[in-house]
Amino acid sequence: MTAADLDAVVEIEQSIYPHPWTRSNFSDSLAAGYQCSIVECGGKIAGYSVVMIAPEEAHLLNLSIAPPWQRRGFGREVLDFVLRLARERGAHQVLLEVRPSNEVARALYAAAGFSEIARRRDYYPAGAGREDAVVLQLELR
Repeated sequence: MTAADLDAVVEIEQSIYPHPWTRSNFSDSLAAGYQCSIVECGGKIAGYSVVMIAPEEAHLLNLSIAPPWQRRGFGREVLDFVLRLARERGAHQVLLEVRPSNEVARALYAAAGFSEIARRRDYYPAGAGREDAVVLQLELR
């Protein structure tokens, strides 16, 4: 992902989530040196991920697939890429937060071997108040 991709990335983000990341969230992630990647299909951005990788752990901050490309295996492909990258960079575990209501994402992470280790109360903005976050972890081998 580069700054030139941000218009398309933000457009996808806004089409998926009621409380999307802002352009600034993505540009700050790029500036911080996080691993920001896109997946293209037919010359268009079909999805993206943002991962912060530290010496022993990686934190998956965002993994999103554009609506026309959902349920076609792209989410798993991007997740597999993130896990390979984390291993290559020396991470021993991957952490992430996900909304309890995001059943599709939770199923993807469960299929990849993630397990719930905690909950963060009132973590996400929601239509009527706040929604907890489920904290998931995958030990890398």
